Amino acid sequence: MLDIANTEQAHAWNGYEGTYWARNQDRWDAVNGGFNEPLLAAAAIGERDRVLDVGCGAGKTSRLAAQRAARGRVLGVDLSVPMLERARVTAAREGAGNATFEHADAQVHPFEPAAFDVAISRFGVMFFGDPVEAFANIGRALRPGGRLAFICAADAGGNEWIQAMAVLRDHLPLGGFAVAGGPGMFSLADPDHIRAVLSSAGFVDADPVSVEAYGNWGRDAEDTADFLLDSGPGRHLTGQVDQETRGRAREALVNRLRDHEEPDRVRLRSTGWLVTASRPA
Repeated sequence: MLDIANTEQAHAWNGYEGTYWARNQDRWDAVNGGFNEPLLAAAAIGERDRVLDVGCGAGKTSRLAAQRAARGRVLGVDLSVPMLERARVTAAREGAGNATFEHADAQVHPFEPAAFDVAISRFGVMFFGDPVEAFANIGRALRPGGRLAFICAADAGGNEWIQAMAVLRDHLPLGGFAVAGGPGMFSLADPDHIRAVLSSAGFVDADPVSVEAYGNWGRDAEDTADFLLDSGPGRHLTGQVDQETRGRAREALVNRLRDHEEPDRVRLRSTGWLVTASRPA
């Protein structure tokens, strides 16, 4: 029987949100791909390493890790069945035979103790209901001296897509959207909080370093606005207002995104923390 502690997240990522991300995974990889090389360089994956990819989604980082661990193995875990199905299909098509995927909640999943040399994550560790419990569980899956490297969202003010979405406050009930420290994407936006969580979870030498990358969000402002508003959070917000208000909100977002249009794309900066830590030897 599958162990799930984060039931709300499991519901979201196995509903519309998970299907949406799986269907649009190439677009999300274009948004977040600038963080791949910094993450993998920090993880220092060796040819024979055993790698755990937490919150692997549709498996892009797992496949990249598998290239580096060519004689090792990679296990990607995620709550989202639709995204894992996409991950398996893509890995098979690309010949990443040393990458496998498992439906699991990393906060409570009974990983084999000391089974991995390194754990990685690209924006997959911010949604735990109990982050100390989750990182402690991940730590137990690492061998003594094993490495942890992940990317998490930094303060919303450095993310241009969040700044663009802020124009919706005049039209949609944004509430606490993008507030640092709250549950969700920005739960680990404070580097001191990151250090405290990892220390409590048994890690040492936690080191958050600021990183940024530009992503391609769409063909033009209209395409990018529709992409954002069709996401799970976007649909949740627009579903609370009438059609006329939704139209005004979309128009405001399109106008805001015009500032970021380039030939054939909308390019937006995202910021994050690149965090490394170790399990005590």
